[in-house]
Amino acid sequence: MSTSRTPQQPTVNRAALAPGIIAAIVLLAGLALIGGAWYLYVQYAVAILALIMCVFAGQAKQWWWLVGLVPIAVVWNPVWPLAIEGTVLRALHVVASVFLVCAAVLIKIPADTRR
Repeated sequence: MSTSRTPQQPTVNRAALAPGIIAAIVLLAGLALIGGAWYLYVQYAVAILALIMCVFAGQAKQWWWLVGLVPIAVVWNPVWPLAIEGTVLRALHVVASVFLVCAAVLIKIPADTRR
């Protein structure tokens, strides 16, 4: 006799996973575009995805992630760009991509149990 179990509903939602991974990929690919005309698209994508992750961190009530996500949105802000160039900018790309992946994996929004 086999016993079947009813699948459990997930208790958390990882909504920040996709924007975090995509932003990290854009940052790493953007290393090749620094200084070029296409770099503007990297700035837009990273800033928008970082702000989206800020919303998810707020929904998860994990406010400490904002300490890293808000500066990422500010540094890659295309409207008022900061004058950061060269090796510092390349290092920031790598550090920000690692931070975004960590935040994407660890931000867990409680699942809506009203369904």
